[in-house]
Amino acid sequence: MSREETHSIRKDGVIHRPPSREKLAEVVSALTEALFPRHYGQHDLDGENIDYFVGHRLSIGLDLLSDQLHRAALFVGDELVPGYRQAEAIELTRSFAAGLPLLRGVLISDLRAAFVGDPAAKSFPEILIGYPGMTAIIHHRLAHLLYGHGARLVARLIAEIAHARTGIDIHPGAQIGSGFFIDHGTGVVIGETAIIGDNVRIYQAVTLGARHFPTEEDGTLIKGDARHPIVEDDVVIYAGATILGRITIGRGSTIGGNVWLTHEVPPNSVVTQATLRNKVGGPNLQKS
Repeated sequence: MSREETHSIRKDGVIHRPPSREKLAEVVSALTEALFPRHYGQHDLDGENIDYFVGHRLSIGLDLLSDQLHRAALFVGDELVPGYRQAEAIELTRSFAAGLPLLRGVLISDLRAAFVGDPAAKSFPEILIGYPGMTAIIHHRLAHLLYGHGARLVARLIAEIAHARTGIDIHPGAQIGSGFFIDHGTGVVIGETAIIGDNVRIYQAVTLGARHFPTEEDGTLIKGDARHPIVEDDVVIYAGATILGRITIGRGSTIGGNVWLTHEVPPNSVVTQATLRNKVGGPNLQKS
């Protein structure tokens, strides 16, 4: 197999430019300023100029995004994903933009969850501009919206921008409900097929990962297989917990620090290292 075939980047004798991480960082910055104009944009905005500012930043961000979607499609190649030529890239950008008002509402619920869940949080602006967990969640909400529209390469690059900035690694395919709070955040890993309910709080170094990797007959790992945990509403997962496989953590449960968990957890359970060490013949879980 030739080098060009291996890398799938040569089409009709042309090697296409990949999407630019720098430009995608500009996209996120512009969209974030539009979503929260007085915090990430200009502090002196008032009723007369705020609409103009938001529209201006949206226009810049969406124009940049459309260009990067087009570049991503050319780079990856039609044989791997549906080709987003220029017209398709513009249409995808419009569909993405239509989802931004709802996305902002979810981000506000995340912001409130951080304020309620952290006694050290003194104000909403502090959380917006100072909390790495909030930075990671903003990136994820944008990336997940793009991922749902099929723009998977661009979504993944946005996720990796957040990973580099915060140390928090959330795959853009992960489904995360409203009111999500990551406290401290460093070392958090959330896999592609993880499903997280509403009002979930997790701490640093938590992993929601896979345990087994099924393969095709030729040994290739099966893509998209549901292999990550389901975390139901109102769950708290403390620092260093590792939860692996397609298991369900029941609503209202608390998972203690540094727990290694590979089995189902009923609703309203408390799982600690001690309860796992003492289990006999199956989970011995405290009920809250």
